[in-house]
Amino acid sequence: MNRTDEALALFTRASARLRRTVAFDAAAWSATDPETGLVTAPMWVQNLDGGSQCHSYWECELLEETVIPFRDLARAPAAAGALHWNTGDVPDRSAQYRRLRRQGLMDELRAVMRVGHRPWGVVSLFRDGGREPFGPDEIAAVARFVEPMGARLRSLAQPAPAAERSGVSAPGMLLFGPDGAPTSINDEARHYLSLLPDGPSEPSRLGVRLPIWVIGAAFQARAGRAARVRIRTREGHWLVCHASCLDAAEGGPGPTAVIIEPAPASEMAPIIADAYELSPRELEITQLVARGLSTGEIAAALFISAHTVRDHLKAVFEKTGVSSRGGLVARLFTENYWPLRDRAGRGDVESQDGRSPDSRRHPARA
Repeated sequence: MNRTDEALALFTRASARLRRTVAFDAAAWSATDPETGLVTAPMWVQNLDGGSQCHSYWECELLEETVIPFRDLARAPAAAGALHWNTGDVPDRSAQYRRLRRQGLMDELRAVMRVGHRPWGVVSLFRDGGREPFGPDEIAAVARFVEPMGARLRSLAQPAPAAERSGVSAPGMLLFGPDGAPTSINDEARHYLSLLPDGPSEPSRLGVRLPIWVIGAAFQARAGRAARVRIRTREGHWLVCHASCLDAAEGGPGPTAVIIEPAPASEMAPIIADAYELSPRELEITQLVARGLSTGEIAAALFISAHTVRDHLKAVFEKTGVSSRGGLVARLFTENYWPLRDRAGRGDVESQDGRSPDSRRHPARA
């Protein structure tokens, strides 16, 4: 089972357990990029249209003012809230509620699966007009329920065994018009879209279905906020999708450009470090190892003793399940996105100067 399937299985089990204490008629579960909070693969929806309803929901979430945006819940004392309760039973104040009501839904309870203030997933529970709104006890119960799920989703960012790279490595590009409609796409983008796992998507006149994760990045760019999300492919590789809103020649908003490409090590290092629960100092030392520095050089660069460096490296090896610097570089900076085709000859024994043969061959993989 790959990491995407594991997350989907987690959502399925969590939904079944949560129904025992909190009644709901529909739901949407999604992993998120912990740095930007944007939804990413996998996403699972229950009793909802996985296309138009999801598109409308995220368009409102990212482009219109909402009462309890996920970005605020990620930092709030309680990681959950509900439309009726948080608006003082005047939900029409929320643009999101007005859209939900047109779809026959009358309340939403949403929560962030977080570790600290970093969101690793989100869930929205919905009730239709035949039920009472969500109450404070139910909101508190959901907040407690999702708390451990953030740590579980974080652990799933750990790499699966590396697979061979397939196909293209050049950037893919999608263009969206000022009205949000997709207008053009290159072959590389088509290729990357074909690698993404199944999930909610919208048909387009470009002949491809656009995942909500990609559309969400475009919405975020149009809202003037950081628009970058990392997505794991079905094969276990990582892509990064980033979007930017361009200016039109005559002034005003122009098209939105969305770039999809293999995620470089610099994009993945913080997420993988979080997944292995590395401390900031441990990540710093790991990055210096990837640059090929010896124990003495790392100690000098960080103004700490060589003994301290070795203690940190021992802790890093234990957390990541490797036994050498070469294995560490492979685990954190190679296996996690687009693995090298030729990986023969890696050794697990360090040389006299404290560096593995692998670290000297690839000093720039930081």
